[in-house]
Amino acid sequence: MLRAVNDLKGYAILATDGPIGQVVDVLIDDRRWAIRYLVVDTGTWLSGRQVLISPFSIGQPDWAAQQLPVSLTKQQVEDSPSVDTHIPISRQHELEHAGYYGHPLYWEGTALWGLQADPVLLAAIADPVLEHVSVSATDAHLRSTNALEGHQILATDGDLGHVDNLLVEDQTWAVRYFVVSTSNWWGGHKVLISPRWVSEVNWPESTVALDLSRDQIKGAPPYDADALFERQHEQAMHEHYGRPTYWAPEP
Repeated sequence: MLRAVNDLKGYAILATDGPIGQVVDVLIDDRRWAIRYLVVDTGTWLSGRQVLISPFSIGQPDWAAQQLPVSLTKQQVEDSPSVDTHIPISRQHELEHAGYYGHPLYWEGTALWGLQADPVLLAAIADPVLEHVSVSATDAHLRSTNALEGHQILATDGDLGHVDNLLVEDQTWAVRYFVVSTSNWWGGHKVLISPRWVSEVNWPESTVALDLSRDQIKGAPPYDADALFERQHEQAMHEHYGRPTYWAPEP
């Protein structure tokens, strides 16, 4: 099922022995477009320290109660390596974080989660991080969704609007769509754009360029954030654009 990233902010993170804090940001990678970490503010428990929680540690969410249980103790979180949660976070820091928790490396392989399609499958088959793994201190591909909001979306023939939200799959944690507010161009309608349809992201300029025209986007099936958005709606949208679906087998 698809979930809005902004809805995750404020969710309570529950360790095996008590609450850790609340989600204040979500970090995605700009290569495979998936959530890699939740940024959790620990409040007064750790004097306002923010920590990173990987989907590898998250159990079955309680969506109704807005709670995410994790397979960690509060002591494990308290003793975890300190990471400046302000972007950029290098692969070197990620390696240290993964080594501490015994997580596999999600970037080792070509699938969404390295060798598998979701973190549960990868954790079931992968060995813990090995000490001899080498990464570059300058290699960083994580992006804050707080910072991504407001990025200008550019169609092939003009400004389309700005990023308002993201829709992610709650099993794979994959980013499936940008929710784009069309602002004044189309009376504030909201449209969905897949990261697969992005031709270029210019992070310094805060722009996302598409290989779609305004007319193509305006003719797509409408998106209503307050209505149920199901697979048949996704199918109709992909057929409109003539693009393969993300759930279809790779050719």
